[in-house]
Amino acid sequence: MFSEESDPRDPAGAPPPSSIVALLGADTPATLEVSILADRLDAQDPLSRFRDEFFLPTTGRDAGAPDAGSLNASLGSSCVYLCGNSLGLLSKRSKDLVEKELHVWGQDAVEGHFDHPEGKGREWKNVADFLTPYMTNIVGASHAEVITMGTLTANLHLMMSTFYKPVPTRFKVLCEANAFPSDQYAFASQVRMHGYDPKEAIIEVSPRPGEFALREEDILSVIARQGPEIALVLFGGVQYYTGQLFPIETVTHAAQAQGCICGWDLAHAVGNVPLRLHEWGVDFAVWCTYKYLNSGPGGIAGLFVHEKWHEKELPKFAGWWGHDPATRFDMPATFLASGGAQGFQQSNPSVLAIAALLGSLQVFADVPGGMDALRRRSVALTAFLEWRLVQSTFFIPPEDVRAWEHEAARRVGFTIITPPRPEERGAQLSLLFYPLSLAAELAFAGLRKREVIGDERRPDVIRLAPAPLYNSFADCLRAAYAVEETMAEVSAVLQKIGREAVPS
Repeated sequence: MFSEESDPRDPAGAPPPSSIVALLGADTPATLEVSILADRLDAQDPLSRFRDEFFLPTTGRDAGAPDAGSLNASLGSSCVYLCGNSLGLLSKRSKDLVEKELHVWGQDAVEGHFDHPEGKGREWKNVADFLTPYMTNIVGASHAEVITMGTLTANLHLMMSTFYKPVPTRFKVLCEANAFPSDQYAFASQVRMHGYDPKEAIIEVSPRPGEFALREEDILSVIARQGPEIALVLFGGVQYYTGQLFPIETVTHAAQAQGCICGWDLAHAVGNVPLRLHEWGVDFAVWCTYKYLNSGPGGIAGLFVHEKWHEKELPKFAGWWGHDPATRFDMPATFLASGGAQGFQQSNPSVLAIAALLGSLQVFADVPGGMDALRRRSVALTAFLEWRLVQSTFFIPPEDVRAWEHEAARRVGFTIITPPRPEERGAQLSLLFYPLSLAAELAFAGLRKREVIGDERRPDVIRLAPAPLYNSFADCLRAAYAVEETMAEVSAVLQKIGREAVPS
């Protein structure tokens, strides 16, 4: 078995991280060529089999779109897809379930609301409730605390309209600087609706000069100092740009100790890291499902309301689907909210969207050990990718970046702005390129040419996210090699541009 002092290289490099070592069998040689190591890790990990549950994007396809029965049957081979933090892959079960619902729609039409060939509970009038047990396991909640509904930002507005109750002495919203734009827009519009200036009402916590991630102590310090003026603390569980995983339980308890409501946007955390929202006492949370939960583009979203609020906070913007299901179809004139989070529903959910999500959640439910097991695999995959990237000749250690930026003779390179400690990040590494936007643009094109699909965050970051359900160690190795080859190509291009810019 590898130890931290062993040296499996190809031919140069550092020993693998301990999270990778833990996956290796005792009979593994002390040294091993890295491509064989990646294959062995994939072969030995029992969760590797879930890769076969998904359609892997292919390259080299004909110009015409394949028909519904030819997914992954084109001439191209599968690419390395490290973009599950933006859009998760289509599960084979999701495809089957959506096709079944289309069949029910075609065969039974409106009767599908009340009678479904899949049996009791799958009737369209109950379909969101059928999904709830799967979702409660993902987010760590009780049945009454979770509902699958709406879209992320619409749910965020619903929750803020319920829990953001500013008064002259307590009206501020605390969030991370550079929160996802949709969240920033929602925060600003909500405080304006209450008559406050966002410049005064919104407090943004920024990384320290020369750093890329927030420090836990800096978040807690702001809460301690300004808590009596803060009405709402609302962070992303995983920061979309850097991939930083925030200490949800610690921040929640600190905020509530100061009398603040604490909510979370879990768009990049749900299905990515284990969550225990009920146990942590989170007041509310919202999320989308098209990233790590693989529900498809524009898929249905979800929300959580802790049970401690169920008798205190009733929906302010009621809709008929939030009415007590016992009399919902009686169409009474007076709204009677369903219990718990279900009362916040407004319109009947898209059955096709729920079917797409259900197929993926069924895969999650089949994983032995659930989210904790997926998290262990995720940590190992991300560590493996990082291990290979930091050995690149173009890698710049984060602590050297600021000094390097001011050197007269710049070279092409990249650094990783995601926190290095596994407990402080999700399944994502954000690569920051130099010389900034031009290098990032060329690198993104170079990776695509090499059939590695990441996510470009302009002007200068590319995010690579190994999703544990369908990515492999071989994927990570191939991506790391592609980064090295691409950066050599980018360096040559930029050197040529520099030479041609010098007058002869």
